[in-house]
Amino acid sequence: MIKIVIAMDSFKGCLGSDEANKAAERGVLDVFPDAEVVKFPVSDGGEGLLNAFSHLFSLKKVTVRVHNPLMKPMDGYYYMTEDGATAFVELAVASGLPLLDESERNPLVTTTYGTGELIADALHHGCRNFVIGIGGSATNDAALGLLRALGFCFKDKDGNELNDCSGRVLKEVMRVDKEHVFPELEECKFEVACDVSNPFCGEDGAVRVFAPQKGADEMMIKQLEDGMQSFSNVVAETTGKDIARMPGAGAAGGVGGSLYAFLNAQLKPGIELMLDKLDFDNKIGEAILVITGEGSADRQTLMGKVPSGIMKRAMKQHIPTVLLAGIVNDLKTLQDAGFRQVICINPSGMSTAEMMRADTAKHNIRQVVGDLMNRLR
Repeated sequence: MIKIVIAMDSFKGCLGSDEANKAAERGVLDVFPDAEVVKFPVSDGGEGLLNAFSHLFSLKKVTVRVHNPLMKPMDGYYYMTEDGATAFVELAVASGLPLLDESERNPLVTTTYGTGELIADALHHGCRNFVIGIGGSATNDAALGLLRALGFCFKDKDGNELNDCSGRVLKEVMRVDKEHVFPELEECKFEVACDVSNPFCGEDGAVRVFAPQKGADEMMIKQLEDGMQSFSNVVAETTGKDIARMPGAGAAGGVGGSLYAFLNAQLKPGIELMLDKLDFDNKIGEAILVITGEGSADRQTLMGKVPSGIMKRAMKQHIPTVLLAGIVNDLKTLQDAGFRQVICINPSGMSTAEMMRADTAKHNIRQVVGDLMNRLR
């Protein structure tokens, strides 16, 4: 009996990790009905993290009324272990870009307050360990909102409390008051899954790289960047921690850096945290092939994305890895990095609209994997 490992990331806007995995599994079993297929739902710290962990542990879902990125009420949720010790929180649930229409996207006014409310609710339920995925944010508030929901108070140069907790007030913050911070936070451990390694500010920082995707124009970018530079100085003065150029500090519009500075969070590449929790290294032993995938594969795939993390773990055990994607660019770069094969699942000439149909993507994945298995046989 052969053993095949499947660990596909979501094909954003088309298939979730689970759906892609099942389509690939069907392709394997079409050719090798008796194969042992080991599937891992995976995420790099963005959308899909909770779903992946819900398959790993026995978790219960907790629904709570919170606020969306524009401070409108909504139902949010997180997962909790049965013993109530650990909470799994996904920033995108309450502060994610998909929650807003394109006309509503503006990182000057969006906030992570709702994510802070989720953490606060878990604290009140007794959770003291937190695993937080911070990808997919609609925000660039450097976690002002999240921290305010946990009792932090931000004040201007005159000592007045700033009631706004969005990106536009970052430059006004001159002092951080911790008098009313939830005391339970002292007992907590935070592990933060970052889907990017960008620093807090600068040319390759949170604002200049990601704010345009969240609706920022050039004037907004300048205002936000000035705010991030200023706030990083306040963070250094308050906590003694320099986050300006720290890798991962720019994740989710500065959430990574602020959680590290104010909550002593450990920042980890999302896929590394995920694979450790999955006990991936031990479970792939004796496999003859690992199949991974994502919606679009290019040189950025090698910058901490799911397929790259999986391929590196498989390489340590000399297991070849095949990468499937809806769109493939930089083929030679990907192959040189270590992927045995890189395969585009879509036939040449297929329209984007057709590619994005879930049924089409499932069929194409199954077909491509079936062809791969026939060659393997």
